[in-house]
Amino acid sequence: MDYLKIKGKSSLNGTIKISGAKNASLPLIAMTILAKNNVTLKNLPSVADIKTLLKLLSNLGAKCSFHDDKVLVDTSTMNETKATYDIVKTMRASILVLGPILARFGHCEVSLPGGCAIGQRPIDLHLKALEQMGAQIAIKAGYIEARAPQGLKGCEIIFDKITVTGSANIIMAAALAEGETTIINAAREPEVVQLCEVLNKSGVKIEGIGTAVLKIHGTHGKLLNIKEFSIIPDRIEAGTYLCAGAISGSELTLTDVEPKHLGAVIAKLEEMGFRLEISDDTITIFPAKEIKPVKIVTQEYPAFPTDMQAQFMALATQAEGVSIIEERLFENRFMHVSELQRMGADISLNGHTATVNGKTKLSGADVMATDLRASSALVLAALIAEGQTNVHRIYHLDRGYDSLEKKLRAVGVEVQRLKEGL
Repeated sequence: MDYLKIKGKSSLNGTIKISGAKNASLPLIAMTILAKNNVTLKNLPSVADIKTLLKLLSNLGAKCSFHDDKVLVDTSTMNETKATYDIVKTMRASILVLGPILARFGHCEVSLPGGCAIGQRPIDLHLKALEQMGAQIAIKAGYIEARAPQGLKGCEIIFDKITVTGSANIIMAAALAEGETTIINAAREPEVVQLCEVLNKSGVKIEGIGTAVLKIHGTHGKLLNIKEFSIIPDRIEAGTYLCAGAISGSELTLTDVEPKHLGAVIAKLEEMGFRLEISDDTITIFPAKEIKPVKIVTQEYPAFPTDMQAQFMALATQAEGVSIIEERLFENRFMHVSELQRMGADISLNGHTATVNGKTKLSGADVMATDLRASSALVLAALIAEGQTNVHRIYHLDRGYDSLEKKLRAVGVEVQRLKEGL
């Protein structure tokens, strides 16, 4: 198992290129199941979750080949419709194959998912919606068994709560369904928007893209011709590196970024006293004379993203005053608090609200990553800590950050990836 050894008090300066978005790549890879042709996806990040999903498709009989940041997926050879536990247990997003496999083949078995321990993310909304579309669903021996021998039928679906993977799953299922499917209370995240846009260009008429009400005109089982496309930039990776510049008092430039997807993050950084220069595809952050405390409430897009909460908590330890962070989406998403406290952070918890007292001096320590975004918060804290920090269990980081230590080294961070016990 690997860990990161980070020397604190680094002075950062330079440029970081933002990779393609992991959270956009996963549904778009699953979407290739709906294609009749070979599909080329460009600007894929080299992260563990992508490799896991491609391995799952390969196990189902598809052919997947990597060429730098491109992958070619041929699902015409798929001959298996059972997504087994040994892969699905490692990544919750594997559930994204449920909708497209069922829509294409009329039956599938998908293991109940595993993945991050940040809280309950029940798939009942996915299953209820598929049943409304005519699917027969049973849970047996840890597997979802779904059948729609006559194909899926379009209908009106109202999500009780906003679900990103649920929206993506049902959008893909509806693409091949008979008739029109209306999804009310759909997720509006850029990753869902790109899925709709690619499907729209592939012959599936979708109305309301980018809104909470989507109308999807299904192809009645006709497979799609999906042209080559590029994955959108990763807004969470971009936000994390903006926080790296902010917490270290550095001037840092991000390239290949989509500023429009970062509105809530940029607004909070400006509120905290940072100046940003923004162009079509670059953002430069400049040091603040004094970091101001902030109040953050995580909500669905376009509000402040839960995936940036941990990073801003690390940043808030250096603000002059008390910051309040309220987590409204996941109940276990404060697991990084105890690790930040090991480094000297003054943070108290009351239910879903964290109070961060700044400014505090952080010291290097041995800390443990507990989920993907918590890991990045510990890396940010390590940048300014006195001495050396060792971040353990970084397989969490590898799930979502492409070449993290390489990118940090390029802007001046002293960081090494080492093997445990050596």
